[in-house]
Amino acid sequence: MEDLSRFLARAEALLARVEALLPAPLPAPDWQAAVAFRWQKRNGRGHLQAVRKPHHIRLKDLQGIEEQKARIEQNTRQFVAGRSANNVLLTGARGTGKSSLVKGVLDQYAAKGLRLIEVDKNDLTDLAEIVDLIDGRPERFVIFCDDLSFETSEPGYKALKSVLDGSIAGMPDNLLLYATSNRRHLMPEYLAENADARHIGTEIHPGETVEEKISLSERFGLWLSFYPFDQEHYLSICAHWLREYGLSDKEIEAARGEALQWALMRSSRSGRVAWQFARDHAGRKGGRTAHKAPKS
Repeated sequence: MEDLSRFLARAEALLARVEALLPAPLPAPDWQAAVAFRWQKRNGRGHLQAVRKPHHIRLKDLQGIEEQKARIEQNTRQFVAGRSANNVLLTGARGTGKSSLVKGVLDQYAAKGLRLIEVDKNDLTDLAEIVDLIDGRPERFVIFCDDLSFETSEPGYKALKSVLDGSIAGMPDNLLLYATSNRRHLMPEYLAENADARHIGTEIHPGETVEEKISLSERFGLWLSFYPFDQEHYLSICAHWLREYGLSDKEIEAARGEALQWALMRSSRSGRVAWQFARDHAGRKGGRTAHKAPKS
């Protein structure tokens, strides 16, 4: 018995030393601390970090994308009301308001219980953990993946497919996924595949490879497409932001030439470029600080 007691004492001491070396348990999410959260990794373990100062964007400030705005707002309104709604994929030209639109619906519906969780594509393999954390919560959660695209071998691709519509466990009713991408099918496609070639390396049925590549995007029930802006569209967005910065209609009209030169130097006419021009021009003219504007 004495030997057993010494053994147990030594075992307890050893366990205490091992526990001291282990990382402290991560805190549970403070759901009251914020309306937006970010999935972060520390020592190989993921946790939800509250975003204390989220990027506020008003939907009314997003100009020239009225149809896309109306469709995602209707979908989100259904969701926060507890009705059925779809996962959303926003694709198209850079700088046309894809991610800003997602931030805008958060700003619009946060008071009604909407919460946003931003997840990097490299962390999509942790989606099952995130689902477990929010399942049963009274809030309505949107998982947001910005600038989403995959190479063939990336593990997040299959993890995302599984969560969307491929796992034996269904998505909880209080969860949707909104993703933005410059690629509609989220993965690279090749000319040989589109030509339906019968011999590509060692692949026996390349047509099935194409089906695999488009299957992920098809699991998003709502597709929203964004297109480059024409000149008048671009100028109208410049005028909106210059007006927000306090410039008069006469000053805005006089700035048209500079706005076009700015777009020419950037080789782009987008909402982002229009906002950047307005910030520069208004700053030089002594305009006031405008409401927080979109970065993308």
